[in-house]
Amino acid sequence: MLIRKGRKPAARGLDNIDEAILDILRSNGRATNQEIADRLSITASTVSARLHRLEESRAMKVVAVADFAAHGYNMLIATGVKVVGRPVIDVARELADLPEVFSLNIMNGDCDIELLIILHEFNEINAFLLDHVAKIAGISEIRPGIAADIVKFEFNVAPL
Repeated sequence: MLIRKGRKPAARGLDNIDEAILDILRSNGRATNQEIADRLSITASTVSARLHRLEESRAMKVVAVADFAAHGYNMLIATGVKVVGRPVIDVARELADLPEVFSLNIMNGDCDIELLIILHEFNEINAFLLDHVAKIAGISEIRPGIAADIVKFEFNVAPL
């Protein structure tokens, strides 16, 4: 199985300072190099150099993560999709074009595709699934599940 086609793997061998820098940024993504340096008793230029190296080696990536509710989205729907009579990748590409779909994975298992969908209100679910998702050629079954509560949502790629 090929994972992350075309990407070089992240460098191995993070030391304690690298891990401490990442821990600080996980808890406060807006921490300045000087604040990090002060907490770790190193220089701001050392922090800067290490951050640059961590990004270049793909050991970390700086991203902004928006809060769903702050943007008016109150519904999170995990949806399994079965595909028949059409290549799964073609169906996946069409689904990925829908702005309400914020995560899409091609799967092995019961469903061919797994979606995470965000919507503003409960009453939008039926219309979105029936008028947009179900009308895509090749979709034979849709299995939605509404998130009752989000217990854990972390954007870390790996627990370092």
